[in-house]
Formats: sequence, structure tokens, C-alpha cells
Amino acid sequence: MLAVDVGGTKLAVAVVDADGRVTGRRSVPTPTSDDPDVVFGALSSLAVAAAADAPGPLVACGVGCGGPSDPAGGTVSPLNIPAWRGFPLARRLADTVGLPVAVDNDARALARAEGWLGAARGERDYLAMVVSTGVGAGIVLEGRLLSGAHGNAGHIGHVVVEPEGRPCACGGIGCLEAEASGPSIAAATGRAPAEASLEVRRRTGTLVGRAVASVANLLDLRLAVVAGSVALGFGDPFFSAAQEEIERRARLEFSAGTVIVPGGLGDLGPLVGAAAVARHAAGLAP
Repeated sequence: MLAVDVGGTKLAVAVVDADGRVTGRRSVPTPTSDDPDVVFGALSSLAVAAAADAPGPLVACGVGCGGPSDPAGGTVSPLNIPAWRGFPLARRLADTVGLPVAVDNDARALARAEGWLGAARGERDYLAMVVSTGVGAGIVLEGRLLSGAHGNAGHIGHVVVEPEGRPCACGGIGCLEAEASGPSIAAATGRAPAEASLEVRRRTGTLVGRAVASVANLLDLRLAVVAGSVALGFGDPFFSAAQEEIERRARLEFSAGTVIVPGGLGDLGPLVGAAAVARHAAGLAP
């Protein structure tokens, strides 16, 4: 499978085999242009190069992209890529690489990957999250990835965690994404997330834990798998603060004991997830 990860900070492409092995990974920074074709041009160049270097024939292409999106129509409108609003990514990419293309939200793609080969393997009820340039999630209940009316179920980044907090790109106030994403942390502190203080790392974890507890209470699940450059980069202070907040707020009989763990696939999760999107569209496991 050709796997494509579209994020607000970088674009990445690789080939992923049936066992989830990733080869030929390459990436470039996401262009900041207002021209949608400039962004697509950077992505298509990567995709063509990766496809040309594939060790064997490719049968399909899967894409994980920041949301919102319309998986059925193959269009994307990622909040962190303003140039793309209703952009026909599936059609444009299919025309470029000559393969069937399936598109889904990047966090939903991660949920498929973590259930396939990662920290949620064998689990039937869990939440998988990305905390990076944006914040999103995929929710699996009774072994089924939730979709929603328009394919956007799981937008935990727009759960309100600070009612009087920062404005969010979605138009709301105090959303988790407005408080815990990389760009929001940089805007609030004046420092890159990699330079964040212990206090910021723990506060970010606390806010993520607050949102996870709300989902656990609402949906009767006890596992949250979290990946993304912010979460994985902040490490133990983030995860310990998140767990403490979950234990304070998820106290119903069915949600008490909810745990939060790092993604099992590390920085390969988004690409394995994109491949999982293609496999699912082709009727293959996962």
C-alpha cells in the first residue's frame, strides 16, 4: 500500500506492506501557501517518488489527513491547512499515482493502526488520539470504528476543556486543540513545544486527561492510546499528569480504571494508519 500522512506541519509518504512494515519513508514541510495546488504539488511529488521506488506492485493508496473531511466524497478541509477547503484529495491523488485512493481523518487512521499492530491490539473498546499540530481521535466501540453522519466522529480536539480559554480555529473557545496543540502551546508560551517547561508539559497532559475522562464517562471505554509529536515528545510528565486527571474525573463504576498509554507505533503510526485506511477500503483486515 502507498501510505500518505497529511499534517499541518509536514507531509509524509511511504510504502507499507501487509505486515505493517514501512519502507521508503520521505517527508517535506507542509507549504504555507494559500494556493491549494502548491500544497498538493508538494504532496504529489512525494507520492510519485515513493510509488516509483516501491519494492513491489502497489494495489491502493490510503491517506490520513487532519479534519474535518468527507471520507465518502474524498474531500478534505483540514483546519491547519487553510488552502484546502473541500479539496478533492482522493480524486487528485488517484489521478496522480494511478491507484484507488481512500481518505480518512488522521486520528481515525491512527485508531485503525493501533488496533491492528499497536497498543490497542486485541481491544474492542478504546480511544486513539493524536496530539500534535492538531488534536483528534478515533473511537472504537465493540470492535467498530465510529464514523458519524459525515465521517467525522471522534473530534476530541473540540471538546471544551477551559470554558474561558483560548479561541480555537474552529470558532469555539477553550477547545482542547486551542489549549494543547503544538501551535497553541507555542502561541501561549512564546516557545516551541520541544522547549516547553515541565509545568506546560504537565498542564497539557492534564487537559488531555480531562477530555479523555469525559469520553470514558460518555462512551463506556477504559483505554486511551495517545500519539503525536506533542504527546510523545512531552513524555512521562504529560502521561502521568493525564492519568492523574483521568483518575480524578472518570469515577463511574464503568469508567473508573481508565488508562492512558503512549501509542505503540511511535512516529510510524500515521503512515501505518494510512495503510490501514487503504486496507479497510479494499475489504482487508483491519
